[in-house]
Amino acid sequence: MALFVPAEPGPPDEVRTWLRTIGGAESNVACHLPALGVPSGWVSAVGDDPFGRALVREIASAGVDVHGVVVDPTRPTGLYVKESGAGGSPVRYYRSGSAASGMGPELVSRLDFSGVRVLHLSGITPALSDSCLALVRALLDRPRGDLLVSFDVNHRPALWTGRDQSVLAELAGKADLVLTGDDEAERVWGTGDPARLRALLPGPRTLVVKHGERGATLVEGSAEPLFSPALQVDVVEPVGAGDAFAAGFLAATLRGADPLTRLRRGHLQAAATLLTQDDVGAPLAEAVVTKLVQADADSWGSVRLTGEGVVAT
Repeated sequence: MALFVPAEPGPPDEVRTWLRTIGGAESNVACHLPALGVPSGWVSAVGDDPFGRALVREIASAGVDVHGVVVDPTRPTGLYVKESGAGGSPVRYYRSGSAASGMGPELVSRLDFSGVRVLHLSGITPALSDSCLALVRALLDRPRGDLLVSFDVNHRPALWTGRDQSVLAELAGKADLVLTGDDEAERVWGTGDPARLRALLPGPRTLVVKHGERGATLVEGSAEPLFSPALQVDVVEPVGAGDAFAAGFLAATLRGADPLTRLRRGHLQAAATLLTQDDVGAPLAEAVVTKLVQADADSWGSVRLTGEGVVAT
């Protein structure tokens, strides 16, 4: 979607200048990955309008393959507005009747999965319309071979008004890797506890439960749950951090990294986005990332990331 953020201080109703950028769960993840050395492609639908052309161009400029994007001649590109603030900001979506909401299962036959190692989906897409739900079901039900299907629950209550949100549990259960916040898991499954959630969600090989600023827990196979605390960050704006975490975690997973490294790579990518108003922040310098990933628990816990850099507390 086209994303608008205030370009000047003051109450949102008094702001006259807004910065137009891009946003959206799956496109955010896709845009993070090339900067992490992982090629990615993004498939969606945009309107035949200036916003659609701009966001496809900008997503492509991040190194993302956009050849699968559909241009809808009748529906507009969706957009949203966020009123930025470090403590969490109201986000207002304008995507009813958007081009993306018109996607359906017929799109699957147009997709080329050769060479694709991970298919990343989110719970936002099936919330957009019945046809989008059918599309996600078709993707999860198709034979996947060695393809890893990742599903980020991304529960947005406003999108599920008047619709059956229990389908999120159904969809997550068909994935290989599931990411969820403990707060949204509480709404969908009735618990945000990783062990209890694992019992309710036995199908996926990998389960990651994010605990906001506290950290994240990885439950995988028969191994004991592994908790990794998040870094201390001087937060500029929190929206987009979950998508950044997903990208960092997936990139490390594709490289066969150990469980703690995968979680820390997720935290580091999320931290980079927390330091910016944009939904996609530039990755931290690789030398910094490597040093922090290899740090002992005390050193990791003493680090604070600020706009000026890394500070030991």
